[in-house]
Amino acid sequence: IARLYAFARDLGASMIVPTHSRYVVDLNRSEDDVSLYPGQNTTGLCPVVRFSEEPVYLEGQEPTPDEIAERVELYWRPYHQALRAELERLRGLHGRVVLWEGHSIRGELPFLFEGRLPDMNLGTAGGASCSPALQQRLESVLAGQDDYDFVVNGRFKGGHITRYYGDPANGIDAVQMETSQRAYMDERSFKYLPEKAEVAQDLLRRLLQATLV
Repeated sequence: IARLYAFARDLGASMIVPTHSRYVVDLNRSEDDVSLYPGQNTTGLCPVVRFSEEPVYLEGQEPTPDEIAERVELYWRPYHQALRAELERLRGLHGRVVLWEGHSIRGELPFLFEGRLPDMNLGTAGGASCSPALQQRLESVLAGQDDYDFVVNGRFKGGHITRYYGDPANGIDAVQMETSQRAYMDERSFKYLPEKAEVAQDLLRRLLQATLV
């Protein structure tokens, strides 16, 4: 996903890219591990099952509460400190900042949802994490193209980062884009497919440019 969004640097965007797998600690979960989607299948702060429902760890070797707390201190907290500092720096410079959360996921995952996930899944915490004007601009860009199907605030409405940091009344708009992996890679081998990715990047570029209005 960092490769898919690499073009954003040319737009002048700051990028914060995780250095460890979400199996170490999921940066898009709150440190208290409260479920983002109550009543629906999900994975936790330090996942012990994969989206395929297979275990991450051998039986009896799951992380202990102390190990989880250590991961929070080593990886989760520094990431969020860096994110908060960059948001404050940019808001101080410009008076406004847009936090764009780029994620991707397999397009068919019975553990999480039925059927086929749309190609582009825009989340704004039900409209709470960004201004109505920004959401409308992004929806217009998505509606004006024919390459991908999309949904707004569908199965994925935004994770902890979008919900926690989004504060449009105080100059911080937060948006999550969950992209189906089939849009830019081979879902079985995880091979990045440059020609497919270029089409997705064209749309993502237009979406990011719409945040700059």
